[in-house]
Amino acid sequence: MASGALPPLRSRVTALPPDLVLPPVAQTRNSAIDSMVGEQLLVTEQPAHAFGRIGDLARQIARIRPIAEWSDKPPQLLVFAADHGLADEGLSDEPQTTTVQRVVDLLAGRTSVNRLAHQHGVAVTVVDAGLGHALPALPAADTAQASLQLRKIAYGTRNPRLGPAMSVPQAVAALHAGMDVVRHLPGDVLLLGDSAVANEGSAALLLSRLCGVPLSDAYAPGMLQMMETDPVLWQKRLDALLAVGTRHRHAVGPVAALAALGGYEIAMMAGAMLQAASQRRLVLVDSMAGGAAALVARGLMPAVGDYLVFAQRSAETGHRLMLIHLQAQPLLDLDMRVEQGLGCLLAWPLVQAARGLLGAKGQ
Repeated sequence: MASGALPPLRSRVTALPPDLVLPPVAQTRNSAIDSMVGEQLLVTEQPAHAFGRIGDLARQIARIRPIAEWSDKPPQLLVFAADHGLADEGLSDEPQTTTVQRVVDLLAGRTSVNRLAHQHGVAVTVVDAGLGHALPALPAADTAQASLQLRKIAYGTRNPRLGPAMSVPQAVAALHAGMDVVRHLPGDVLLLGDSAVANEGSAALLLSRLCGVPLSDAYAPGMLQMMETDPVLWQKRLDALLAVGTRHRHAVGPVAALAALGGYEIAMMAGAMLQAASQRRLVLVDSMAGGAAALVARGLMPAVGDYLVFAQRSAETGHRLMLIHLQAQPLLDLDMRVEQGLGCLLAWPLVQAARGLLGAKGQ
């Protein structure tokens, strides 16, 4: 283990808050189902192993529920939006108001996310998890291109260099809110996206804390470019994160680390994963913040991992390390730096293809 890195989460047992109510999540591993899928793939006149990771995805889908039980309701894209007090430390080149503007653009249908969602028949819901600014006048409900849910816990997190980003009760409330959003959504497939300025810093802090990755590696944002073009700025940002990590060195459990270092959108995504897994839904995960939410959710309920599909591996070094610790093979590796669930929408046709292979026997 690298010097100064905390031991992995699994070696540190911490008590969970008594008011945190976690839904039951069943493991899906089943050798009989795997054999059945292998037989179904054979009728394509190709050896089962020839399908590679698409075959693995087909097995994962079949383990979650029999193919005949999957509904034809459209998949749901949830974009959780929030602001981070960590931005006060200069962790982003964008102003905090960027998050609100992105939410407005999503609701007005002006983004590539809207176009791809429309193309694939995906319903889009934007969740105000903790925007730091008030939303301006929005499109009428009958003209909006995405629905809006107001689940704000607070007007952004606090600066974690000065104190915890949120209190433990606020973190628990955000986890419960994420669960509740999913509980009231139709469909069997959930796509998760996020929109937040400076949340790469929070994700890097959580990766370091929960997996023992040195912060200098966790926060090497494809910033290899920044490290080359502006090493002074990169070092300044890394120093700010190191100071945050040192201040909250005793916050080691999944909820304690989430409260001290995370964001409301990360907390709600983790809650969404927990609820979706308890209802045997497939969950597509995008971005480094989504990976941080997966670390929290799996820290609380390890079986959640059986329901997660990682859509893409971004160009960020920290995201690549995060996927290694999650033992996840993403469907796409396109060197993108996108959020708002765009990677999930790009990967969705591959999920449809895997489901189509499972239906090949009866066709």
